[in-house]
Amino acid sequence: MRDPHRTPSSPRFWRSPLRGPWLTSVLGLVLLAGVTVLFVTGLVSYAAYNPDLSPVNDATPGKGLLGFYLFAWPTDPVWLYRLTQGVHVTLGITLIPVLLAKLWSVVPRLFTLPPARSVAHALERISLLLLVGGGLFEFTTGVLDIQLDYVFPGSFYPLHFYGAWVFFAAFVAHAVLKAPTALRAVRRRPDEEDSGPGSLVSPDPAPPTVSRRGALGLAGGGALLLFLTTVGQSLGGPLRRTALLAPRGPADPNGGPSGFQINKTAAYAGITPADTDEDAWRLVVTGRTGTVRLSRARLLRLPLHSVSLPIACVEGWSTADQWWRGVRLSDLAALAGYDGHAAVPDVLVESLQRHGAFRRAALSADQVADPRSLLALYVNGEELSPDHGHPARVIVPAAPGVLNTKWVARLTFGDLR
Repeated sequence: MRDPHRTPSSPRFWRSPLRGPWLTSVLGLVLLAGVTVLFVTGLVSYAAYNPDLSPVNDATPGKGLLGFYLFAWPTDPVWLYRLTQGVHVTLGITLIPVLLAKLWSVVPRLFTLPPARSVAHALERISLLLLVGGGLFEFTTGVLDIQLDYVFPGSFYPLHFYGAWVFFAAFVAHAVLKAPTALRAVRRRPDEEDSGPGSLVSPDPAPPTVSRRGALGLAGGGALLLFLTTVGQSLGGPLRRTALLAPRGPADPNGGPSGFQINKTAAYAGITPADTDEDAWRLVVTGRTGTVRLSRARLLRLPLHSVSLPIACVEGWSTADQWWRGVRLSDLAALAGYDGHAAVPDVLVESLQRHGAFRRAALSADQVADPRSLLALYVNGEELSPDHGHPARVIVPAAPGVLNTKWVARLTFGDLR
């Protein structure tokens, strides 16, 4: 006859002496603060993509009310996206050991029988399924994205977008229900916990090999290790060498053409030498007065300006400030008929690239009007290399890296809203 205590549905099956309300509550309160910051910085990142500019930057289907954006994304300070997305990515990785420890601490409840004692209990179990499943989904897709491993079906953006709303809704409901209990639990000593029905405390615990505070320290130590081996990719400079978990490891921060790294090469984007040949390439500028075709030589005869700006990407990495030199986007808007008597408009930027996302990107009128927004032709005193976007690329202060389009082929000025 099968021993009922040897099945996961039996409280005696789970014998770890570490499980209990105190450990679970401490881990839960850490996640309460951390996941809230993750969600807020995720919304901020969403706003940085200018989701109100037609469906170009945000092709999430059927987003409805969930697709609101917080504010028009500013161009000051220039390190804003570098900060917010750096916090989002670094904190997300740092919280992984805490999330896993929290799930381990409550795993017995996943096997509780009967699965639903009442309608209210069934709804609670469903919300926990959404909470656990949503959390694992968001953290997994986030890690895969920053490692540039797009193995999940479909586009990362709508998957992560909808997953975030499902997870956070379940998270808020769980926090409202459990936060008072968690606060009471952390005020009690672990040795005051009982092993009554429904308790996480094992009625038949095995001999302890580590204390609960030791287990908490282990999770915290793992989180600290992940933080130290990740944060360098957002801070840049010499600390970039410490970013062991960055997509390409601790790469030389000054590596790559013109003294800074490359995220996606010309070969990856399907760019050939024939595409960027200066004798054949023309920039097509379209606006209220029609279309102008500009060779690189003609662009070089326009007023050129220099700015110092970083590049910050959704994957969490960023470069140090680079010196860019090129033509102001506002001057190109003037060529298209938007001069001093007409408000500077939005612009649709189209690239020569054949592969990858964001072959088209939209920039807001405020971004176009900023005098630091350039169609760059040089960087760090050198002509743009093919991997950095030759013959011309966009560089805009505080914008996500994918909006700083490389291998620009066309600029269409006008109201995109």
